[in-house]
This record gives sequence, C-alpha cells and structure tokens, in this order.
Amino acid sequence: MIDPARLKQLVQLMVDNDLTELDLREGEATVTIKRGGAAPVPAAPVVVHAPAPVHAGAANGSVPAADAGLLAIESPMVGTFYSAPNPDSPAFVKPGSKIAPDSVVCLIEAMKVFNEIKADKGGVIEQVLAKNGQAVEFGQKLFLVRPA
Repeated sequence: MIDPARLKQLVQLMVDNDLTELDLREGEATVTIKRGGAAPVPAAPVVVHAPAPVHAGAANGSVPAADAGLLAIESPMVGTFYSAPNPDSPAFVKPGSKIAPDSVVCLIEAMKVFNEIKADKGGVIEQVLAKNGQAVEFGQKLFLVRPA
C-alpha cells in the first residue's frame, strides 16, 4: 500500500507543477491521480487496487466459525468510507450483491480525493462491515464476500 503521506506529497507535486495526471505503481498497489482545473475533487476518481488480504487460519481461532470460507475486502488506506457515489444514489453493493474483481464496492475519501475501491475478487457480498460516513483505517475489513 502506498503511504498516505506519500500520496499527499504527490498531490502537492501535481499542484506545484500544474500536472493533470499521475500514475504510480508500488508492488501490487496502483494509484492513478487525475485533477482538473481548480476543482477540489479530481475530474475522474482515483482508482486503488487493493491486494488480496492474507487471512490467518482457523486453527489459531482468529476466524469465527460463521465467517469461515468468507473473504474480506479491506481498506487500502485511511479515510472516510462512503457506500454510494452521492447521498441520493443507491449503495454500490449490499448483502446479496454479486461482484466481480473489477466491481467498485465503495469510495474512500482521503485528503479531499475520492478513491474508488474495487473488490479484486468475485463472489457475493455477505456482510457490509463499515457504515456510511465512518472513518476507516488501513487494513480494516469493509466487506465479507462468499467466493463464487
């Protein structure tokens, strides 16, 4: 995952040099930042591909029996969780929604930039763990998914 402080530096670099687009790849993390004019929100959302989470085995008791076999979609950054593109729109996903790896499941606002979070796995949303408008941490579980 790309460090939020580093993202802030990159955004400042874009502003200082009047850049409109920046692509950055570090390991499995990819960030594309686009900005247009003086708008506080970029013309196109930032897309963050979160690497698949690594789960501890059930042998150490860290996975509740009810969640066995479910995969978590975790927050790739610190920010504010939004379940829909705007307050008047329906949620991107809800329990029972079928998702593909490229499905947008939520937005996370970080440093006044709205980041589309993609599932990076296919299946069915079993549970939404974050609440709309809630602050989320890096690595926090946002959704539980039953693999397809």
